[in-house]
Amino acid sequence: MTLAPAYHERRIPLTGDALSTAAALSETSADAYVLYENRGAVGWAEGEHGRIVVHADRTTLAVAGDEPVVFPADEGVLQALDKALAAVRVQGWRAYGWAAFELSYPLHGLPATPGDAPLAHLAVPAREVRLEEGGALLRTLDPDDLDALEQRVRSAAALGGAVGSTERVAADVESHDADAYRASVAAAVDEIRAGHLTKVILSRAVPVMVPIDMPATYLEGRRGNDPARSFLLRLGGWETAGFSPEIVARVSGHDHLVTAQPLAGTRALEGDPDGDRGRRAELYRDEKEVFEHAVSVRLVAEELERVCTRDSVTVDDFMSIKERGSVQHLASQLSGSLAPGRTAWEAVGALFPAVTASGIPKAEGCDLIRRTENGPRGLYSGAVLTVDADGTVDAALVLRSVYRHEGRTWLRAGAGIVAHSRPERELEETREKLRSVSRFLVPATVAETGQRSAISAPAEQSVSALAR
Repeated sequence: MTLAPAYHERRIPLTGDALSTAAALSETSADAYVLYENRGAVGWAEGEHGRIVVHADRTTLAVAGDEPVVFPADEGVLQALDKALAAVRVQGWRAYGWAAFELSYPLHGLPATPGDAPLAHLAVPAREVRLEEGGALLRTLDPDDLDALEQRVRSAAALGGAVGSTERVAADVESHDADAYRASVAAAVDEIRAGHLTKVILSRAVPVMVPIDMPATYLEGRRGNDPARSFLLRLGGWETAGFSPEIVARVSGHDHLVTAQPLAGTRALEGDPDGDRGRRAELYRDEKEVFEHAVSVRLVAEELERVCTRDSVTVDDFMSIKERGSVQHLASQLSGSLAPGRTAWEAVGALFPAVTASGIPKAEGCDLIRRTENGPRGLYSGAVLTVDADGTVDAALVLRSVYRHEGRTWLRAGAGIVAHSRPERELEETREKLRSVSRFLVPATVAETGQRSAISAPAEQSVSALAR
């Protein structure tokens, strides 16, 4: 009997900051990587020992040295992903990756987007570092990599998180596509008032015309935001740095608790105490914002009841305020116990895409999004996630991010549209959200630009419309 490979581990003390250490590791990496932060606990993964790529009709598992294995999606797209992960023969694995917004289409019975673009991409890393203040756990599949990885981590920690540039790249968050966005909001309000749906989130993309340093942008942006999760990745043809205000879902492999965290209702947070308090009070008084939040919470409760023991579903926190960088939101948290016979991926599928980035009902919302917006969303309003061998899934909603794909770089933000929405106010909400990222765009040096061109992953889809 051949034993499954296992990670070789080493714990080392570390005096450097966990986030800046992981960002420095990313800056110097010549391989695919994912940095995922959960409120100070940082996981950093590099290399793809196992690669899991999800399409609407199949999921493919490719493990180093083996022939790829295809899992047809006859029983569902996430069921095929679940089978592929179950076939990973590595002890104690954790997979890191992303799911595109377009994964919502097969989940909600909508036609697939043209082409064969991946809907999700996960990697079981060759090397992994788990960082918390004061120490690091190093994990490698090749024992000969441990010494080199330790040296890299120590060198990264010694850098101290210096960005090296105080310059910033400007992006036209104020006026780019503003007229078209106002028109889209007005048309969506007409559809909502006609009874076709209750809510939809429409977004606009803002191009970034100057090359940026993604790891430095991530580090500066993380210092200026207080996200529920943050991430930095180069995987499957995509690069992104983001500061997620909420999770799509967390499913615990230990006690099978499913948690969701919908945020809906937004006002600016500008650092002026009196003004911020006034806008906070306005959130609670605004009929549109309160309604938008309440219907979102109601839908999440219904989604949890589909996969959880019904009497276990609770609203743990209702309509409090969460501060996220340059904005403040109405926020709630709900949870429930996964019902016997249900899987973590069924829970993720019930909650994906997040109601706060799609619509109500979701199928109608996603359909209006695809009819209104110019091209696929890709990672925007999808998820960056980690999956553990014990069944734990932690999926962050991809908002407040900067994206790079096929040589283009852009920002994107949306607003929740309901019957009471006003186009100018929804446009201003996108500006408030965009500023939480646009203030931190660090320009790349000539050397960094050349290195990125040399090591960037091959493109997997055409998204030229995404950054228009």
